Amino acid sequence: MLFLVIITLLLTCASGSPRVNEEANLQVLLSLNKDLLRFLDSHDGVPNPSVHLALRLSDKHNLAKETEHLNKMKNKLHDDIQSSLSNSQAVTGIMALYTLALKASCYDLTTITFTISEKTDVLLTHLKKQMEQEKDNIAFSHRPLTNYYQYSLGVLALCTSGVRVNNHVSNKLIKATEDELFKHGDSESIDTYAMAGMALQCVKDAGSHVHNVAELCAALTQIKQKLLDSRRADGHLGNEFSTGLAVQALLAMESPVLDYAVSMEAIRTGVRANVYHNPMAMSQILPALYQKSYLSVRNEDCLNEDNTLVLESIDLEAVKPTKEKVNVQVEVVTFSGAKALYSLDVPKGSTLLEALELLKGKNVGFTFDVETSLWGPFLSRINGEQARQIDRRYWHLSSDGSALSEGIGDFKIEHSQRIVIKNTGY
Repeated sequence: MLFLVIITLLLTCASGSPRVNEEANLQVLLSLNKDLLRFLDSHDGVPNPSVHLALRLSDKHNLAKETEHLNKMKNKLHDDIQSSLSNSQAVTGIMALYTLALKASCYDLTTITFTISEKTDVLLTHLKKQMEQEKDNIAFSHRPLTNYYQYSLGVLALCTSGVRVNNHVSNKLIKATEDELFKHGDSESIDTYAMAGMALQCVKDAGSHVHNVAELCAALTQIKQKLLDSRRADGHLGNEFSTGLAVQALLAMESPVLDYAVSMEAIRTGVRANVYHNPMAMSQILPALYQKSYLSVRNEDCLNEDNTLVLESIDLEAVKPTKEKVNVQVEVVTFSGAKALYSLDVPKGSTLLEALELLKGKNVGFTFDVETSLWGPFLSRINGEQARQIDRRYWHLSSDGSALSEGIGDFKIEHSQRIVIKNTGY
């Protein structure tokens, strides 16, 4: 009872009159829509299917820009996936997102093909093969080839595309839920629980899981409770960057409004505070704010769409470089546990990536390499040592003892601090 009273008070305080509140919420949606459209114009790399998916799940559209981006995906992203397949690399996650983005555009999936060893198959056949390889790897080494987040994405993409998911594939996800295997380092991965929840809810809705229905329902109940238990005092589920998917999952599982209302308001507050400037983060919260989830692509018909979203020209003021500097200590902890400590002063407001570039330029023995991802650059090698996904390792980042929820290209250094970069297994 006390919990319900607190939620009611928070919602009351967060809103003014219904009309004013509705208009304010609409402005949040439109600002996110436009920010993602601007990203399409400014991004020259491989097209991001998550951004496309979010734009397609919106109520407001700029169909010309969305069509242009769709064509870019069918060329640049398709070629990128083809290259990975030709090199025998696992592509479950990106292929699943590509499938969802195409599905959200009502595109005929049977016209998308890939070729391996002179054998050509359609997209969904390749995705099914990826999932079989993931499943077999779980049976052999008790973990997917990639991770359970991508595994869940694969199940979701197949299911929303009308493909009957192999019971053995979905059972592996149910078992992983029961055994609480969704981890990122030592912490539970709320993103993975959310994606698994949407995937298993789709399987349940499809009625294709004829074995262990009770276990399927129990797994969904467990996932929902994990999401609710992760709620912070400010309403976020997990952290600011997992809340979007978590709300999507609660929506997909048809949870009551009280389960996610405070979290929705926390997202809106974050948008107004410019917390979500990474396009991947924005692409995950936008569907949630429209009270949709990735399961919504099942019902997309692309008819009578509102094509009124336009971008106004904006004047970008030149950002004056700050003269104020802050001290940053960077500690690198290798696989063996050996430590190296560096110190430097950086302009206040620098990203961690910019700070590391400055440190590298000081010629004090610090070197690093990055790789690209949909979330931006991430560390792959430091001082000659790699932390690779294939080895189940990554460079864990923390500031003054607290794990970073943003990547090196997004985290900004506003005060003196100690950054620890540790080669970590998972």
